[in-house]
Amino acid sequence: MIEIRIDELLEERGRTFYWLAKETGISHTTLWRLKKGRAVGINFPTLEQICRTLSCQPGDVLKLAVEEKAGKKPAAKGRRPSGSRKANGT
Repeated sequence: MIEIRIDELLEERGRTFYWLAKETGISHTTLWRLKKGRAVGINFPTLEQICRTLSCQPGDVLKLAVEEKAGKKPAAKGRRPSGSRKANGT
């Protein structure tokens, strides 16, 4: 999962979320979705505007989060393992 680090960058610079929306011209809703991890993507022009306004690089805004592996995935509901048969032999 890729995280957007807007809050951290704003805090480092002593700026607010509302300031970023005003300075970039990016809608508050779009920035909120990015901030909360609700966005499915980010357009390059949006990323560029954030970077120019915060004087940073795209790698400062984006972070690859470490995902924990919980082990083996459980079998899908209603499916039997390969080679298994019902008790009646079908």
